[in-house]
Amino acid sequence: MKTLSTKSNYLAIDKKYSSYENSKIVIYSAPMENTVSYGSGTKNGPKEILKASHYVEFYDEEMDKELCFEKGIATLPISNFDKLKSKNAIDKIEKDISKLIVDDKFVVMLGGEHTVTLGAVLAHHKKYENLSILQFDAHSDLRESYEGSIYSHASVMSRVYEFNKNIVQVGIRAQCKAEGDLIKKDKIKTFYAREIRQAESQKKWQNEVVKSLSNNVYITFDIDGLDPTIVPSTGTPEPGGLFWDETLDLIKLVGKKKNIVGFDLVELAPSKFHTSSNFVAAKLVYKMLNYAFQK
Repeated sequence: MKTLSTKSNYLAIDKKYSSYENSKIVIYSAPMENTVSYGSGTKNGPKEILKASHYVEFYDEEMDKELCFEKGIATLPISNFDKLKSKNAIDKIEKDISKLIVDDKFVVMLGGEHTVTLGAVLAHHKKYENLSILQFDAHSDLRESYEGSIYSHASVMSRVYEFNKNIVQVGIRAQCKAEGDLIKKDKIKTFYAREIRQAESQKKWQNEVVKSLSNNVYITFDIDGLDPTIVPSTGTPEPGGLFWDETLDLIKLVGKKKNIVGFDLVELAPSKFHTSSNFVAAKLVYKMLNYAFQK
């Protein structure tokens, strides 16, 4: 399968460690942007994350290893999603990622708007029994529809919830009343940002998140889950978000206690005024990979 060269792949690693055949990990890009409702630019997220990743160190001092050389990371060429309608894009993503899973690859998807997550979750849901979805996000994304579309980025978790009720949300701090009512009625595990701030013990809420998950976990990480002081380049930068260390501590704990089977990073909207956001996103991907493979 064709992969990007050292000049343009994730981490700028040599062919020996980035060919499809030699790599356990595959970077798949889905630059779809059909339903953004405030700031735009998410279709440029994947390519800017790849560019910024060239400045991320191979060595992770916390885990004391160079994961990219141990496992290999292949980066697939970025497909053009401009002419695809949302449902067609979701079908394409599901089909593409399902093939990668059949080849025993660990898939990291770079978005694009959050809608792309539906395709990735569908693919992993078919493969893994008792799958939980761990959602880092400022928004619940549980609207039945938004601006006339059931495939809006604001409705993606509502679509996931139709076939997988094992959703755990972290960092939520913006939602409509209907979403709040649904969470209460169905007792969806939602860890609101304000409640995290008020928690008596930092580790207590993180342990509660992990206890809420089944053994197999897919992580969807909307970059606006982080506080905008860390990543301002996103469509809807909600204040009061998650901070870097507490976020990494939780993902590390999930990787230690559970089986992370794949993840995505979505909703980066690159800006020439905040290029640091691209680097943070690129490094976050590598940290998440290190935690997923810590066992």
